[in-house]
Amino acid sequence: MFILKESQIESYLRQKVKDLGGIAYKFVSPGNSGVPDRLVLLPEGRSVFVELKAPGKKPTKLQLVQHKRMQALGHEVRVIDSREQVDAWLQEL
Repeated sequence: MFILKESQIESYLRQKVKDLGGIAYKFVSPGNSGVPDRLVLLPEGRSVFVELKAPGKKPTKLQLVQHKRMQALGHEVRVIDSREQVDAWLQEL
């Protein structure tokens, strides 16, 4: 059974977002460990932080703290660990 790496899911996300006319910026915030991997900007002003994980992996405690901080400010944070989850999320939009 072939298991995808996190980097392969990240590449898939970038391409799918691009196909929709959006941008999936690599997100880094020096001094703020645990922030999500990508800031996805979609048409019509929608922005979402996306944490990418290898299949079956879960965010660390520090990542969850950062996610909750962002969500408390009204920002959407998604955790995605498969191509299927990328597709399902983009279908929701």
